[in-house]
Amino acid sequence: MLFALKTNQIKNLLFITIIVAFVSSCKDDKPGAYRSFLSPMIGLNVPVGNEFEVKVQFGKDKSVDSVVYLIDTAKVIAKTDTLSIKLKTAGLKLGSHILTAKIYEGTEAEELTTNINVLAAQAPLEYTYKVIKTLPHDTTSYVEGLEYHDGFFYESAGDYGHSSLRKVEPSTGKIVQSTPVDKQYFAEGITVIGDKIIQLTYREKVGFVYDKATMKKLSEFSYTTGREGWGLAFDGEKVLNTDGSNTIFFLDKDKYNRIGSIDVYDNKGPIQNLNELEVIDGKIYANVYTTNDILIINPDNGAVEARINLAGIFSADNFKTEDEKANNVLNGIAYDKATKSLFVTGKKWPHIYQIQLVKK
Repeated sequence: MLFALKTNQIKNLLFITIIVAFVSSCKDDKPGAYRSFLSPMIGLNVPVGNEFEVKVQFGKDKSVDSVVYLIDTAKVIAKTDTLSIKLKTAGLKLGSHILTAKIYEGTEAEELTTNINVLAAQAPLEYTYKVIKTLPHDTTSYVEGLEYHDGFFYESAGDYGHSSLRKVEPSTGKIVQSTPVDKQYFAEGITVIGDKIIQLTYREKVGFVYDKATMKKLSEFSYTTGREGWGLAFDGEKVLNTDGSNTIFFLDKDKYNRIGSIDVYDNKGPIQNLNELEVIDGKIYANVYTTNDILIINPDNGAVEARINLAGIFSADNFKTEDEKANNVLNGIAYDKATKSLFVTGKKWPHIYQIQLVKK
């Protein structure tokens, strides 16, 4: 009986193998019987403004009455034929977009999906720098936010147990006013909105509102927009905010809730670790954390238009330990609109530098 059982198992296995082979043979005899996207392939990179081809293998086992194409959830075009088409990327935000083909046979529809990545149309312009002036800076400040207003630097110093909001005299580096932040919080980015200053915290999901004149804390607000609180800036209408990703969030200037966003891409892909921010002549300037780069970003679509390489402005060798060298990096951008002066610094750096951009 044991032998018979083994024989039956072998017979069953042979039968299944024959059936599978037969089905496979039938598939091979009917090329193109199944529906799929032939183009674009999943993850195709397309420069913004360019067209891309859409071609579907419709199969031979079902009739096609019409096809509706969608990008994300928006209908783009409806066709009553199965010819390939060209779709435009003009007007699309940078980043990943889902392409859907809804294939109708009568009232029943079958959906196919793929995706494209819309990138910046061209490589960023490259800038280096010239140091115009070197100003003193307090080396106890782990700089998370920096702004220039009314002849003073306003600075957010981070780190647990050492966080504060400061008003600093540029020529001397003297702290004119300072408000400590409770040791349970790690202070992050700041920005000035009228007669108020708002400040984020790192992982505590809370922000603070201060009176600009007295630097007295007026209120707190819940921050739930990003995964963490990083940089802030104000463009005159809305607050810009980073969380360490490649997204710049837009916040309401009064309630500080999310009202929009852009994703930041150059011509090769997303730029992660966006940190401290400044708005200069309508463009967004952003530190890229742990690098020597400041990006100049189009606020409408997130395209990186230029990259400022600040390598060598301050050597990490000035710090003693590997941990200090890794953490005390470039971070801090401020701009004096009246004199069109651009200032940069870093975490615990002894200087703030006024620089001039030099095109490579």
